[in-house]
Parts: sequence; C-alpha cells; structure tokens
Amino acid sequence: MKNKDSYGHVRGESLFVDDITVMQGTLHGLVFDASIAHGRIKNIDYSKAENLEGVVRIFTHLDIPGENQIGGIIQDEPLFAENEIHFMGQPIAFIVAESLAIAKKAKSLIEIEVANLPIITKAKEAFEKGLFTNAPRTFKKADVNEGFKKADYIFEGEAFTNGQEHLYLETQASYAYPLENGTIKIISSTQGPTAVQKTIANVLGVAMHSVELEVVRLGGGFGGKEDQATAWAAMTAVAVYHLHVPVKLVLERHDDIRMTGKRHPYHTFYKIGLNKDLKIIAFEADYLQNSGAAADLSPAIAERTLFHGTNSYYIENVRMTVHSCKTNLPPNTAFRGFGGPQGMFVIEAAIAKAAQELNIPAYKIQEANLLQEDDEFSYGQIAKNVLIQKVWNSAKTTFNFDKKSKEIDAFNAKNTALKKGISLMPITFGISFTNTPMNHARALVHIYQDGSVGVSTGAVEMGQSVNTKMLQVAAQSFGISSQNVKIETTNTTRVANTSPTAASTGADLNGKAVQLACTNLVDRLQRVAQEVLELENKSSISFYENYVYVNKKKTSLTWHKLVSEAFIRRVSLSENAHYATPEIHFDKKKEKGHPFAYHVYGTAITTVTLDCIRGTYEFDSVEIIHDFGKSMNLGIDIGQVEGALVQGLGWVTMEEIVYDDKGILRSNSLSGYKVPDVFAVPKIIKTIPFVSDGDDLAILKSKAVGEPPFMYAIGGYFALQNAIAAFNPRYNRKLDAPMTPEKTLLALYGE
Repeated sequence: MKNKDSYGHVRGESLFVDDITVMQGTLHGLVFDASIAHGRIKNIDYSKAENLEGVVRIFTHLDIPGENQIGGIIQDEPLFAENEIHFMGQPIAFIVAESLAIAKKAKSLIEIEVANLPIITKAKEAFEKGLFTNAPRTFKKADVNEGFKKADYIFEGEAFTNGQEHLYLETQASYAYPLENGTIKIISSTQGPTAVQKTIANVLGVAMHSVELEVVRLGGGFGGKEDQATAWAAMTAVAVYHLHVPVKLVLERHDDIRMTGKRHPYHTFYKIGLNKDLKIIAFEADYLQNSGAAADLSPAIAERTLFHGTNSYYIENVRMTVHSCKTNLPPNTAFRGFGGPQGMFVIEAAIAKAAQELNIPAYKIQEANLLQEDDEFSYGQIAKNVLIQKVWNSAKTTFNFDKKSKEIDAFNAKNTALKKGISLMPITFGISFTNTPMNHARALVHIYQDGSVGVSTGAVEMGQSVNTKMLQVAAQSFGISSQNVKIETTNTTRVANTSPTAASTGADLNGKAVQLACTNLVDRLQRVAQEVLELENKSSISFYENYVYVNKKKTSLTWHKLVSEAFIRRVSLSENAHYATPEIHFDKKKEKGHPFAYHVYGTAITTVTLDCIRGTYEFDSVEIIHDFGKSMNLGIDIGQVEGALVQGLGWVTMEEIVYDDKGILRSNSLSGYKVPDVFAVPKIIKTIPFVSDGDDLAILKSKAVGEPPFMYAIGGYFALQNAIAAFNPRYNRKLDAPMTPEKTLLALYGE
C-alpha cells in the first residue's frame, strides 16, 4: 500500500495548521522575545505598542489565570519570562493584533531595559560551575575499576557532538478558538496532543475537559514538536481565554530557528580497556549534556544515552554517567534517536581511538565484541533473539566488505590527492518509551451502517506514514479494501490520555490498539454471520476482499450486507480498545530492568572519497542490512531508512550549530546552516531487509523503523576519519562532529 497522503501532498491539498480556513474575526499573534541570553528585567514599556491602531492586547505572565509554567518533566520553564531572561529568544510577551503586519510594528515599539548577567553557552563550563537542570544518572554493571585492572590496553579520550536544527518544513503553529461553555479548541502542530492539552489546562487553571486539542498532521517533527510545540499553543489559548475570539500563531522560519531548542550537544570524556583478544573489558564515560536553560526532555534524553551507550557490544564492566548541564541556550529537546546517537557516537569513538593506538582496523574490535544471545545489557535486560552478529556477517558477505577494503587500500596507495575510507557501523536500538508508564495507547473504531470504517488513534501523522499503517491494520483485520477505511484526525475528545508519537513507538502502540478494537468487532460480526448463514459455530468464518468466507470459501454474504444486518440486530459497531506493552519494566532507583519490548538490529558499510586538496568529500555508498522484522510496508520502511540516514549524515558532517559567546545563534538561516541536498547524499544507498521472524510485540511483527537507521550515519563520520588518516599519518584524531570540510582540511594538514 502506498502512502495514503501522497496524492494530497503532491496536489497541495493536504491540510496543515496554516491551511485551516480561519473564522471571521481571527486575530494574529506574534511573540516578543528576549534579545539577550541572560539578564534581569528592569523595566518594560508596552505603551507605544499598545496604543498602535490594530493592536488588541499584549499578554504577559501577569495575564496567566493559572500557572506560568510549561515544564513537562521538571517544572522549571515559564511560559513568559517574569523577572529574569535565561536565553536569547525566550518569550516575554504575546502581541495579538488584527494583522501580522500590525503585530510586527507593535513589537518594534516595545522598549525593554535589562541588566546583563553572565552568559554560559558550553556544557563544560556549566559543569565546572556546578550548574545543572537535574541530578546526574549513572548506569553501572559489575566493577569498572576491577575491569581496568584486568585490561592489557587502556585508552582515554574526548568526543564532542554538536546540536542539530530540526528544520521541519512546517514551523511551530497553533490556531485556537472558543467553543461554548468555556471550552477552547486548539489545532496544533504537536507530536504530543495530551501533553499540550494538560499544560494548557494548567496554564489556564481549568480542567482538561475544557481544552480540546486536535492535530490534522505535521509537516515534519523529528522530535522538535514533542515538547516544544506546547508554548505556542498555550499562548494562543491564553489569548482566546481573555478575548473570546480566534487567535492564530504561525512562527516565521527565523523566529522558529532562534527560539526553539535543538538536538543536545554532548562533550564526553571516555576510558576504554581491552585485553589482547580485543575484548572490551571495561568502559566508562562521563557525558556532559548541554541541556540549555531548562530541563525540557533532557532527563529522558540523558537516560536514552545511557541505554545505548554500549551500542551493539557486550561489555562486562561498565560505568556511564550523564550530567545535564544548564546553559543560557534555548532548552534543547528531543530529536530523532533521542540521545541514542550521542551515546553510540562515544563508544564508536572509543573503539576508533583504541584501533588507532593498536594500529588495527576498528572493525576488528567491533567484531570481537558483538552481542550474543543471553548477554546482559548495562541496564540489566537480558538480550533475546539477538541478530546483530548475523546481520553483521550478512552485510560483510552481501556487500563484499573484504574486497572493498582491499580495493580501497590499493586506491589509497596509488593516489595522493584523493583518499578513500570505509567503515562498518552496527546498531542495536531498543524500542519502547524508557519511561514505562508511557507505553500504552487507545483506538476508537466505528463501523458505519454502509460498511465504511472510521479509525481514531493517538498517533500523529508527521510524514512517517503512521496513518497508512493504521489503515493497513484496520483493512487487513476486517478483510476489506483500503478505500473503505478513513483515518481520522488526532483529537483528545475521541482518544484521550495519549502518549506522544515518539520513540519509534507510534505504529506499535497505536497499531496494537487498532488491532484489538478490530478483533473485538470481528468477533461480533462473526456471530452475526453465523446466525445469518445458519452455521453451528463461527470458527470457520473469515473476512476477505469485502466478502464473508466459510472454510476459506467465498459466500454470497458481502461485508456491507453483514454490517447492515448487524445494525438491524442492534449489535454494537463501535469499539474502544486499550493496549499496554506487556513484560517491560524499569526500576530507576536501581537503574535495572527490562525496559524494551524488543531491539532493532542492523549494519551499514560506508565508503567515502576525500579530496585532500580542498577538504571536500563525497559518500560513494552506504549499504545496509536492516532488521525490519516482517515489514508490513517495505516501501515506507525503506524510505524511513534512507531519510534517517541522510539526516544523520547531516548531523555528523555539515550541520553545524554556532552560538557565539553572547548566546546569539549565528547559524540562524539556511544561508548559514547547511543541510544535505541532492549533491550531498551518498551516490548509492542500498537497503536490504534481513530475513527474520519479526517480534510479537511489534505490530504485525513489523519492527519500528523511525529512529534506528539514524545511527548508521555515525559510520559515515568514521569512514571519513579513516580517509583523513590515510592521507595524514600524523593525524591525532580529534573526534569532533560535525566533520565539516573546514575541519577536514585542518585535519589533513595538522597533527
């Protein structure tokens, strides 16, 4: 089945927040935000702006009827700044006017006086000053000190990974309007409808049932709308609460980039110990996470870093600690991989460092330490149905790794100006929210009298085609054509108390809920068919291609006639189902448990050609063996692999976030912030599914695919490092991502 939204997208008919037909009298909002990164507000004069014709009202923290607080995990983030500014771009006030042009004019008339305070932009500096958003987290396994005593080789080093701009096509947006009885409806571009609903209710001081939150679809999210969509929706809700008229806010691109958080930069110190057989005996790491000015989702992201800090390797002795450092940057937030890429980068950096010192290829260390069945992860879960060694071997064989390596060695021996590099990148990525209570979902399924079906879930469509997969589950369950199924918008009045569409769980959780609802409806319809066809039991009845089958033989009873008969007999044709992932648990006091429903495995082989005169490079190929389980839609899933890979390559090679010492974002436009284009993507991307039985906890045994492939891009970084080392034998690898052409050129001729 093709993506159900393709037709509408291509024709420009798909609706996003800015496409919603506005009501008469709709007002337009604009945020007045801080122009410095840290300071104490001495005075603000709104009088000139308020007196401008067409300005309806300017809202500040004094106008909030409930709590001036939007922090999710930790209550440390005001909706509007009160006495102190903590980052450049922090919202101070919300201007509501008859037009956006008038609001912009009003913004320029606001006069603010601020006393400057010290500005910290680097995690290391915040760490040294003891500034944190929350307490550190540590995962331990066995005794790392004893492990290092047994090691024959010990290496230490540092690694840095920078942030990344989400650059979703649709900027942050919200449209709010009043309903009767004090209810406010908000159409929001958010991955977490319930989180936004709950926060708005708290800000307004009302019950959650007074806030209706609806999502049609997002023009991309990548994690940037999991928590950070909340503020903009809350602002419009505050305005509607007071004015009782519709209010619309759509951030312009520069405002969106300036005011929103990014992927967390990490500065990490690591230590790795190996024996003579290249087994990793001990590994420890201290990750300094740049959280920004407030916690946002940093605690959960830090946790995910620890979960994936050892990637695909069995390590007997481990100690890993994350320190969430408070700086004067916009609160950094979720991004595809959710801290996992930062953790995996460090263990791969440590292996690369060891390989360099031992003068061996890194893949020899990787291969010697791959997980095996019944190995224990650092967080206590026992590895089951482990495929990483099989996938690794399949990649090496399928893509002729040994031959490629020899060809690259021969190429490098003959060429001076050009050098090639190659790498292997294994991934092992756990699927579930690591916060166990979030692993649940509901679905509401209606079968209408004419046999058509409406499906409501908590899943948010943001380009990953989750709606297409929900449609597939329903159509397959009922044995009807896809044209008979409609996926409804995501609305908190139809499906309440939802978890955000994140952590690669959207299809699994919501799909399982849809499957349960459909199964219950099928059971009722089978009983009706049994009576209509005068059968002794219903076990032989099935539905296929819009007909009722008995013992796999087609009858004259159509799906539509059966539904009509069920309605006449007063059989319920609606079902609300709840799904909660079984088996999973995690004790955060002990930092041990079984947090993941299953793991996704894969291996990528990356080759790169480096121009040693210019410092530019091209990725020749990225060839992947990926564990899809039993993919329910291979076209969509391969698209996810390719998109994640290229987005990841942007993170490790060209997308460089730059804040100056004053906390001003310098990479604030697409002229100063480079993302992969058609010329930057690998010349060849080949993805071959690894044949497996899938997993029962995956929807239709089709494993999650949103985040895991992002980590393949880390292999691109180390392939490039290998190419640099082939040119410059004195190169002492400084593992600082992204590896831009500028950094590459310096590395080619430095030490």
